[in-house]
Amino acid sequence: MKRGSGSPAGRPARSGPPLPGLTPMLATAGVLPAPAEDEQWGYETKWDGVRVLAFLEGGRVHLRSRNDLDITVSYPELEDLGSRLGNGQIVLDGEVVAFGPDGRPSFARLQKRMHVGQAAEAQRLSRTDPARYLIFDLLHLDGSATIGLPYRQRRQLLEGLDLDGASWQCPAYFAGNGAMVLQASQELGLEGVVAKRLASTYRPGRRSPDWRKIKNLRTQEVVVLGWQPGNGRRAGTIGSILVGVPDDGESAANGLRYAGKVGTGFTDAALDALHRQLTPLARPTPALPAPPPRAFTVGAQWVRPELVAEVAFGEWTPDGRLRHPVWRGLRPDKSVSEVRLES
Repeated sequence: MKRGSGSPAGRPARSGPPLPGLTPMLATAGVLPAPAEDEQWGYETKWDGVRVLAFLEGGRVHLRSRNDLDITVSYPELEDLGSRLGNGQIVLDGEVVAFGPDGRPSFARLQKRMHVGQAAEAQRLSRTDPARYLIFDLLHLDGSATIGLPYRQRRQLLEGLDLDGASWQCPAYFAGNGAMVLQASQELGLEGVVAKRLASTYRPGRRSPDWRKIKNLRTQEVVVLGWQPGNGRRAGTIGSILVGVPDDGESAANGLRYAGKVGTGFTDAALDALHRQLTPLARPTPALPAPPPRAFTVGAQWVRPELVAEVAFGEWTPDGRLRHPVWRGLRPDKSVSEVRLES
């Protein structure tokens, strides 16, 4: 397995300050490239975290989420990244991840960090549930945009920055041998791999086939439509969450369809937090062009479709519902308009 590496192949000409409104490039769901194309691709681990762009200038760091929210206060352990890289202008792309006791990424643990807007609470959580920034791309360097450079060259420039700190690092990528990289991710219990065409440029805000995500675990982003009251131990609170996906598979703007309900995977704390967030979003009817079967939604409390969540599931049923969905958590880093059906 050949690790992608090499000395920086010259820095780009200066072109002004970091690009305004810069947003992450996105991958499409797919399968490994064909063996005949394998050497044209680089392979990275797919990390189970949240996407973050880091803007560094004058020794300071400014963090933006995938949906362009300022999340700097949420991750105080990354403050020193700015001083580590000096006074230059740099924009990094990566994933913020929290690791569990088993050494694997824990999305449940990261959930504690994603909603925090108070500096004191963020500082406390940085000690009890530390996050780590795993950096995989370089979008701006020394006042120059690098997004027009090939992926292989951007990675060479990124590795030349020698990023390895207490709360950040630049994990390896591998040129070719995609099947071996995917197998290794399966054996390690990781989410999967991302295949990136070595010659591809960075296309901000675009979902491109030049980047492919190949998952070991089936997950789907969903829109929260409402909830049903629980019974027994969950009496008086949420029993299950009713969810939807884009009716055409591509855009929630064209309408949503009912995709089932999720009743497992919650902690008591998550249920309490969800109840507080959903209560002010109440509406009398489902936000769907066609109402779901009443037998599945008795006693439903409908809400405005403003929250995105992620679920793991077994497969799609013939009538388009999620089979055996398990709640993984809300995705405040993603908007309803970004939800797509995973292939």
